[in-house]
Amino acid sequence: MIYTIYHSTRFIYQHEVGFSHNLIRLQPRDTLVQKVLNFDLTVEPLAAEREAYRDFFGNHLHHLLIREPHTILSVAAQSRVEIDFNAIERLQESRQRVSALTYAQTLERMMFLTSEIIEAKQYTLKSPLLSIASAEIIDYALQSIKPERSLYEGISEFMGRIYSDFAFVSGFSDLSTPVERVFAEKKGVCQDFAHFALTALRGIGLSARYMSGYIETNPPEGAEKLFGSDASHAWVGVFFPGFGWFDFDPTNNLVPLDQHILLGYGRDYGDISPMQGVVSGSGSSHLGVMVDVSRE
Repeated sequence: MIYTIYHSTRFIYQHEVGFSHNLIRLQPRDTLVQKVLNFDLTVEPLAAEREAYRDFFGNHLHHLLIREPHTILSVAAQSRVEIDFNAIERLQESRQRVSALTYAQTLERMMFLTSEIIEAKQYTLKSPLLSIASAEIIDYALQSIKPERSLYEGISEFMGRIYSDFAFVSGFSDLSTPVERVFAEKKGVCQDFAHFALTALRGIGLSARYMSGYIETNPPEGAEKLFGSDASHAWVGVFFPGFGWFDFDPTNNLVPLDQHILLGYGRDYGDISPMQGVVSGSGSSHLGVMVDVSRE
């Protein structure tokens, strides 16, 4: 199966911008499940300097320097990604095997400093957008994740409780909204639910990372899907020592398989935000984003 992903970002500035530096993370990465067939990045106005490389986490990163004065900056990325169903079947078999690992066994194994565990331990710590979990958040997670219980089953139940207990409400939060408020209000968007899950899982000693990408959405039965009706999405990856990383989607209470397309991952949203930049100018700006995910 092949997906075509179109992601357009458009900045409209109140006053003319003299130049801008931009970091773009819109190229999906290759994984065991997905393969990027082609990627195209279009920028207006044209960049005077353009460089592509990998960031610390192995995500694709494009640096753009625009020297031409402008009032509008448009960045459009188009990707074609192939999903390997044989790899998904193998992943499903791994999920069955990992279910035998308990939470207590996981904590014990995390004490062995193999190269894989050392790499995973960076995702047990607080990060720039996430603080240390409160006692209330830890208690919420431990209602599902118990020492002698299958860790996979406990995390699955924990994700299901987030799905049931929290309401999806757009506009409630932004990057500065603390996880504690999201937990208290029990509402937010996929980014908030991922951040909350990460905070809780790290608070109980697990390695968990922020997964960023897209999810295929389906229109109501009988309706035609509108171009641009999709959005960026966030979910969670959890490390199981001896088995590797497994993904969970608390927003939809799904196991990410063939509907999720990965852009990249990091400690929190700040490590994998689609676009970051610095401009030389004054006044306010307006941001417009359009995303479309479709099967060929």
